[in-house]
Amino acid sequence: MSERSEVAVGFAYFAGFIMIIVGVFDLIQGFAALFKKDFYAATPNYVFHFDVSTWGWIHMAFGLLILLAGLGVFTGAVWARTVGVILALIVAIENFAFIPIYPVWSIIVIAACVTVIWALTAHGRELAESGR
Repeated sequence: MSERSEVAVGFAYFAGFIMIIVGVFDLIQGFAALFKKDFYAATPNYVFHFDVSTWGWIHMAFGLLILLAGLGVFTGAVWARTVGVILALIVAIENFAFIPIYPVWSIIVIAACVTVIWALTAHGRELAESGR
């Protein structure tokens, strides 16, 4: 049983690191949208047609939040895992809405968010129980 616990703790740490990476990715997306307005191709007649600057601020806000939540996951606190799952869900939806503008990158971030949700819901409790 202790080996499973060590693996579970490893997955919880993995989720924290992935959250930090996703946060940095979102911050990079936001900076690119704000500082190089022609970096993203605007899609006409798209339901979520925002100004590029708006997308930049959205990505930067959620990027910073998920990065901070990723740091909180290392404490093993229930609130940090809960916030992490909620933010990973929001960032996945945000990137789903961003697919027509930057498809491959958005799909990679969605996959990372799904991995975070799985790791925190399946293995987050073991991190708190390990006392690390």
